[in-house]
Amino acid sequence: MGRTGLSKKELSRVEVMGRVKAHFGELVQMDGSFHEWLEERGPRGCLMHMVDDATAQAMGRFSAEEATWAAAGLLRGWIERYGIPQALYTDWKNVYVRPPNPQERMRGEAAVTQFGRMCARLSIRIIAASSPQAKGRVERAHGTHQDRLVKKLRLAEIANYEQANAYLDKHYLADHNHRYARPAAEKADYHRRRPTARQLDEVFWLEEQRVVSEDWVVHYKNRLLQLERQSQHWAPAKSRVRVRENQAGEVAIHYRDQHLRFRELTAASPSLGGRRDTTPSPAPPCFSSPQSSLETRLPTKKHLHLFRGHMKPPPGDISIVV
Repeated sequence: MGRTGLSKKELSRVEVMGRVKAHFGELVQMDGSFHEWLEERGPRGCLMHMVDDATAQAMGRFSAEEATWAAAGLLRGWIERYGIPQALYTDWKNVYVRPPNPQERMRGEAAVTQFGRMCARLSIRIIAASSPQAKGRVERAHGTHQDRLVKKLRLAEIANYEQANAYLDKHYLADHNHRYARPAAEKADYHRRRPTARQLDEVFWLEEQRVVSEDWVVHYKNRLLQLERQSQHWAPAKSRVRVRENQAGEVAIHYRDQHLRFRELTAASPSLGGRRDTTPSPAPPCFSSPQSSLETRLPTKKHLHLFRGHMKPPPGDISIVV
């Protein structure tokens, strides 16, 4: 018993209840649940799950791992349906948050993951839970899904995660929300206005910093991207550029808010043959057939969607805690 006359269990219950928000969209919990969802009919998978704290309104989607694109895809689905929530309540997995590394501490920089940067662009706060108990609502929902959803997938003879995601969208989630969701204590909806599809397309990109070599080549994921000359705007050799990649595999290079045209060099490219001149070029090369787009689609990679593999965030993935 404490000074309040309540046991530790009762105090814990009061603490959790005290965190329940009054407005829809004020706080949404996000987590992944690994389980044998298909039993012997398929591989183990992860149900990415979002639950509104005020209403228990839920959304979910199966993926191979609790990874950046899985979290980003679910968040985008929530935004497209309800709008932008004020804050997300997550755990300390590196997808969402992590402590700063020594270099960041020395520079006084905040640690931001790829997913955290996407959320920052949407002005969504990420709050990291101190324990699984602190995420009571989403943790309890995991238990409900691991019981009811597994049985329903079995009865529907669902044998893969493509079918399972279709079943979630068409049947299960609507029934689940009808049973378990409730009105918020306050009527005001705290979600912000839904962005357009084009605006969301600009948010959901992976981003990395790269240094331009002396021959105007940017090295990115074992690829060589040769910058092209464009007007008077180009990135000087040894300067830092921002390389972006979306889930479809499209890559764009930016320097001081300028889009830079480029082409991918292959083993047969003249730029890779012979001995290179050690004298830096004064400007990027001009190609006879410049690309018409400022963004270049590189060969599309397979992603985590439906267990066909997934893109992991780059090493050094960092995040924010508000």
